[in-house]
Amino acid sequence: MIHRYFPHTKQEIDTMLKRCGVTSLDDLYADVPQELRLEKAYDLPAEMSEKEVRDYFDRLGSRNRRLTCFAGAGFYDHYTPSVIPALISRSEFLTAYTPYQPEISQGTLQYIFEYQSMMATLTGMEVSNASMYDGTTATAEAMMMAVAHARRRNRVLVSATLNPATRRVVETYARYHGVTVDIIAEDPQLGVTSRADLEAKLAEGNVAGVILPTPNFYGILEDLTGIADLCHANKALLILNTIPSALGVIRTPGSWGADIAVGDGQSLGMPLSYGGPYLGFICCSKALIRKMPGRIVGATKDADGQRVFVLTLQAREQHIRRDKATSNICSNQGLMALYATIYLAVMGADGLRRINEESYAGAHWLMEQLTATGKLTPAYPDSPVLNEFVMTSRVDIDELIARCIAEGILPGVKIAPDRILIAVTEMQSRADMERLVKIVDAL
Repeated sequence: MIHRYFPHTKQEIDTMLKRCGVTSLDDLYADVPQELRLEKAYDLPAEMSEKEVRDYFDRLGSRNRRLTCFAGAGFYDHYTPSVIPALISRSEFLTAYTPYQPEISQGTLQYIFEYQSMMATLTGMEVSNASMYDGTTATAEAMMMAVAHARRRNRVLVSATLNPATRRVVETYARYHGVTVDIIAEDPQLGVTSRADLEAKLAEGNVAGVILPTPNFYGILEDLTGIADLCHANKALLILNTIPSALGVIRTPGSWGADIAVGDGQSLGMPLSYGGPYLGFICCSKALIRKMPGRIVGATKDADGQRVFVLTLQAREQHIRRDKATSNICSNQGLMALYATIYLAVMGADGLRRINEESYAGAHWLMEQLTATGKLTPAYPDSPVLNEFVMTSRVDIDELIARCIAEGILPGVKIAPDRILIAVTEMQSRADMERLVKIVDAL
């Protein structure tokens, strides 16, 4: 069996097979049961010219419907400045994997350093790592940081108002690491974490960390006053899961006294793109820096006094410490970290503030108009929201969603038989919102 694209001569292949103690490539698969082997030719389409391939995918793409998106639930439709795809598509960025050799990867190291600096500033924390796969795994890794810091305590409290998808990943990590996860109840009237239940669960002891959201899954801005002191008095770390774009206007995890800030960087202009690629971030206090997975890039000066960048901390990773590593994550979402860095540099503090102001104004106007139809009412009217809110429906939710999709609108995310979660960003115009209100009013 000769493969056309293997860069080896028959003599080289025979030499390697002999070293392995077999006579053919088929022998290498002797342990695979016969019933699992493919006994027929691969079902591959005929070859196409370049134009035919492009035409084929154009036809496939034309079958997609582009909807005006009012869905959120952790991932948001934000504008992507055109400078970002133009820059990250440059070969030195697009093909760069990881900066193992500081002498020849100063560009990569510099943008990771800038990313860390920006994320630390945005979250109000002291340090940031060089990114994670996504927000769910970043939250789970933060849980493991808390357990490692606590040493003999292996219980973590997680708010019921945290995104359910994130909770499931945290619970999966916990199951295979011997960590006990207890859910803090929510206040059913306000849609926020029950402080009374949090205090009761902390009093039971053995708590390594507490994970709370800001904003929470319902889009509500929870009042976290005194929570950090409460956690620290019980020798537990406070972990806040947050939406980075919202930090342009809301209180930062650092200002709340959090020990660790985590979340997904998707809201920093990354296209929804059917689920990725996205970016997880972890920021923490300096006291926890050696418990944090991933790597840290630092700035220094060389022998000539020039500013240079180095991998300051990476000995916690799998490729160095094997089973003793802090985490099995030994690479970072480098390209997406660059994406976030360019986005933050382009938008600046004023830009972030402006998109949040537009999103806030749009969300509250839409909530009022939907309420006026008599078909939807705010589920938590007494709780503050930024740009996302829950509505209780007097009409069938599935029918509402189907009718809106037929009119080119994705109205939100169904989170209960009679509740829908709706998000507004700078991407939805007043005309788009008026169309949504008109459809709901006609139900």
